[in-house]
Amino acid sequence: MGKKVIIAGAGLGGLTTALRLTTKGYQVEILEKYHQAGGRLNELKLDGFTFDVGPSFFSMSYEFDELFKSCNMENPLTYQQLDPLYVVNFAGSDKRYHIYKDLKKLAEEFKHIEPDFEAKARKYLDNAKAIFHDTEYKVVKRNFNGITDYLLSLASVPWKHAPRMFRSMWAELDKYFVSHEVKVIFSLVAFFLGDTPFATPAVYKLLNYTELEHDGYWNVKGGMYRITESLVNELERRGVKIHYNTEIVEVVADRSGVKAFVDQHGKEWTGDIFVSNSDAASFRGKILKRKKYSEERLDKMHWTLAPFTIYLGVRGKIDGLQHHNYFLGTNFEEYADQIFKLSVNPQKPYYYVNVSSKSNPECAPEGCENLFILCPVPDLRYKKSWKDEQELADTIIEDLGNRVGYDIKSNIIAQKIMSPEAWRDHFNLYRGSGLGLAHGLNQIGAFRPANKDEEYSNLYYVGASTIPGTGLPIVVISSKLVTERITHEH
Repeated sequence: MGKKVIIAGAGLGGLTTALRLTTKGYQVEILEKYHQAGGRLNELKLDGFTFDVGPSFFSMSYEFDELFKSCNMENPLTYQQLDPLYVVNFAGSDKRYHIYKDLKKLAEEFKHIEPDFEAKARKYLDNAKAIFHDTEYKVVKRNFNGITDYLLSLASVPWKHAPRMFRSMWAELDKYFVSHEVKVIFSLVAFFLGDTPFATPAVYKLLNYTELEHDGYWNVKGGMYRITESLVNELERRGVKIHYNTEIVEVVADRSGVKAFVDQHGKEWTGDIFVSNSDAASFRGKILKRKKYSEERLDKMHWTLAPFTIYLGVRGKIDGLQHHNYFLGTNFEEYADQIFKLSVNPQKPYYYVNVSSKSNPECAPEGCENLFILCPVPDLRYKKSWKDEQELADTIIEDLGNRVGYDIKSNIIAQKIMSPEAWRDHFNLYRGSGLGLAHGLNQIGAFRPANKDEEYSNLYYVGASTIPGTGLPIVVISSKLVTERITHEH
């Protein structure tokens, strides 16, 4: 019988690690604070409507293919490619920019504002492609034995990419395009990392390559929660037990390693190997009491923006909305500069709207739509109270209704709001930060909290705040890396 692994957290990282480890013969048991699995990849049912709680699309679909193949199972998911990828709306303009993978079609969208767009985009994407493939196996898909090992690996990446480590994504876009709208749209991928394009290093232009050329964006038939359900079903078939409403608050350990995770009721969960799918930085501070990760030091780190989310069940079909939509203002630079540190609600918020009922009609009653609205806001270091959450929700709903020409407010059947406080409380997100630690130069690679503990030889980490970083496919890669460590060492 294989060694026993206790995993704290049934998010995507915890579930995929469990799947990989059971394939290798380990016994696995999972402890989850929330009442159902998935972490941020969760589902909300409300008055006949079904919503994706967090992620609503993904790229690099082949990482899921690799996961299932390596775990000796058929891929249970049906992918739906997004075309267009998304639609962008700027305040004060009736023009809606449909973002296609086909550069010729995309050039038509920008022909009046960006001369010779196709040639410029081709040059930009060719460079982004080179960054992606030159770093994929040297930086992203590998473990590091300390900072020296990481720096040596980084040094093996072609030096032509080095300037983009120190230049912002916005500055990089400035070198290729003249249109403000084009630069804003291409820079939206920075927000997928939970940051702004003025703080995100230009090397992350590689995300433009993943969306516009390499693999595009995908949804799952039936909703994104089918990913979680498929993983849970397979784990249950393999005999893995998931204990819900179970929060880890302490560890029992000695010099030889961790002996047990302790839950909120004082119950000890013993095993041979332990994996935390909680935030890799705050777990070290809150649970292990490490001075390096004290609240004071954590607060000085660069965290991603917090999510403010609204889930609306709406009567009627809204022609002005596609599956994925961005609603932006006219003051992008100013807004991006202020949004991290606001202590009050933004007056003219920027936000994203997902209408999964456009692709999955079963997610809403007949003749209705399900709207998931996400507005990036400051984390709880800056805006400590969200008693005014309804005020911001009303502002967004009114603005959206005006911009799509539909009286959304009068047709709301169901509504739920999740402020950063709710995201913190439900999913243990530090200060309500939506995607964990940001991806500045001092918080990537070996500078992120490692996926193996510094003191305990049998404690590991998986998820967005350890290596390689945030995003669904990246977390799937994270599970592969931590599994490699565990199987090599135990």
